[in-house]
Amino acid sequence: MPGARDSRARVARRIATAAAYGGGGLGLLGVGLVGLLLTESKLAIQAIGVLETVPPKADGVYGEAFADRSAAPQPPLVLAVLGDSTGAGLGVARARETPGALLAAGLASVAERPVRLVNVARSGGRSADLSGQLEQVLPHRPDVAVIMIGANDVTRHSPAQVAVRQLGEAVAALRANGCEVVVGTCPDLGTIKPVRPPLRWVARRLSRQLAAAQTIAVVEAGGRTVSLGSLLGPEFAARPEMFAADRYHPSAQGYATASMAVLPSVCATLGLWPEEERPSAPVPGGTVLPVAVAAATAAGRAGTEVAAVEAEGAGRRWALLRHRLRIGLPGQEGGKEAGGDPDTDPDADPGNTSASSHAGAGDA
Repeated sequence: MPGARDSRARVARRIATAAAYGGGGLGLLGVGLVGLLLTESKLAIQAIGVLETVPPKADGVYGEAFADRSAAPQPPLVLAVLGDSTGAGLGVARARETPGALLAAGLASVAERPVRLVNVARSGGRSADLSGQLEQVLPHRPDVAVIMIGANDVTRHSPAQVAVRQLGEAVAALRANGCEVVVGTCPDLGTIKPVRPPLRWVARRLSRQLAAAQTIAVVEAGGRTVSLGSLLGPEFAARPEMFAADRYHPSAQGYATASMAVLPSVCATLGLWPEEERPSAPVPGGTVLPVAVAAATAAGRAGTEVAAVEAEGAGRRWALLRHRLRIGLPGQEGGKEAGGDPDTDPDADPGNTSASSHAGAGDA
C-alpha cells in the first residue's frame, strides 16, 4: 500500500535522523501503549510458556569437505553472528540446527572454502548489547557478520532512535575493520498469535517502523539488510512444526527457512553470488528507490534485501531492492513461500513472500 509505505518511510527517516543527531524525543511507544504492550506480552508468555533452555554452542569450522582440492589451501573465512536469540538459535537442540551453523555451512558450500563461525548472539539481546558483542567478535577479524536484532527493543520499549543509533554504530565499527555486514531487521511482532487485535496491529506497525529505520541506518553505515518481517507468520499458523516447544521461537525447520533467506545476501557481500548488472543511476520502476522509501518498502515485504546503490553521484541516498533466489542449505530442503494474510495484516502486500525467522512474544 503506497500510503502505508510513505507514512512508514517518513517515520523511519525521523527516527534515523534522531539517531544520527542524538535526538531524544522519539520513542517506540506512547506511555499508554507501553503499559498495554507489556501487559499483553506477559499474558502471551503465560499462555504459551517460556523456553527454559540455552542455545547449543555451534562455534567451530564448517565445510572443510567443500574446499576446492585443486587450488592452494586457503584459511577459513570468518563468519560472526551477533544479536538476540534468533541469531543464537534458541529453540533447537543440535548445534548444526542453529542459524549460525546453517549459514556457515551454506557459505562454505558456495565459497568452496572452510568457514569459521564465531557466534556471540545472546537470548534477550537488545541493540544496547551490540557494543559488548563487538568486543568479543573483533579480535577474530571476521570477514562477514550477520546481526539479528530488534524484537527485544520493541518488547522492552527501548527508545527507537537510541536502538537505531546503537545498531548503526555497530555496523560502522565492523565496516571500519574490513568486515561486511548483513542485518536481519526487526521481525514482525504482529505475527504473535496470542496477542490479539488491536494490539497486534500496533505491534506490527511498531515492528515495521523500527525495521525501516534500522535499514536506513545500516545502509548509510555501509551494510545491507534483509527484511525478516512476517516471513513465517502464515506458515507458523498452518505448520506447527515451524515452532519450538515454546510455540514462538522457530524450530529447526523455521531456522533453516530463515537462513535460506539470509544466505544469498551473505554470499553477495563477499562477491560469491551472481550479480545483475549494476545500475549506473537511479531508475524508475521500484527497483532503485530513495533509501527511506526502499527501507519502508522492504519492511512490508519479507525477505527483501536493501543495499546502497553503487552508482556515481548516488552515494547512499539511493538503495537497490532485491528479492534474491533462495537456495537449499547443505542437508536441507528448499523453503516454501507464503504471502501475507490480508485478513489479519492491514499492511499486507500482495507481493509479499515468506521464509523467515522470529515469532516470539518474549525475549528474542
